[in-house]
Amino acid sequence: MLKHTQKIKEMYEDIQKTIFHMVPEKWESLYLYASVVEEEDGKEAGELYFYYVPKGILRKKPVNVYEIPSKFNIDEKEYMNLVENLYNKIKLLRKEFKRLELGKTWSNVTIIIHNLRFLVEYDYENLAQSPLSSYERHVIWRCKYLGITLEQLSKQEKEILNKYATGPKILTRKERYDAGIYIQDIQNTVDYETEKTENPK
Repeated sequence: MLKHTQKIKEMYEDIQKTIFHMVPEKWESLYLYASVVEEEDGKEAGELYFYYVPKGILRKKPVNVYEIPSKFNIDEKEYMNLVENLYNKIKLLRKEFKRLELGKTWSNVTIIIHNLRFLVEYDYENLAQSPLSSYERHVIWRCKYLGITLEQLSKQEKEILNKYATGPKILTRKERYDAGIYIQDIQNTVDYETEKTENPK
């Protein structure tokens, strides 16, 4: 079992504040994926992406974090610095767990924020030896968490899902953490020329 110390919880809160700060419109749910792979030279590699569902009466299409600069006319370089900063916070979180845990540390994480709940799913899969490519994992993850249907997928994406469904199952250790969000005075807007909004309810 993972140890969720006070420091870990403070790091969760910092990650929450960073995410809220990066979305320049009202939203109802957010789904983030990040991986950290330790290479032979000791360096860390990986990826991060997140999608949020804009707030509204009708179900809206999830917005990819990398679409935000063009969608809201935000300086892309400056915004990518915010994405890198968020990824660095994920890596620091992993380092803290590595310090606390005996044995293997998680390799990738999914964070879900919805209805003022903060859910974290940790996966201990060996990504360096995974039969799936980064792109294939992205497609599978999107279908699992974003409710993407087969009709919305390209032919290539359908083939990836079929390969995953019929291929050997990858069984790995998984850990979950679920808690309420209690942070105050955080606006879900970035510090650019965008309209300031209230926290998502």
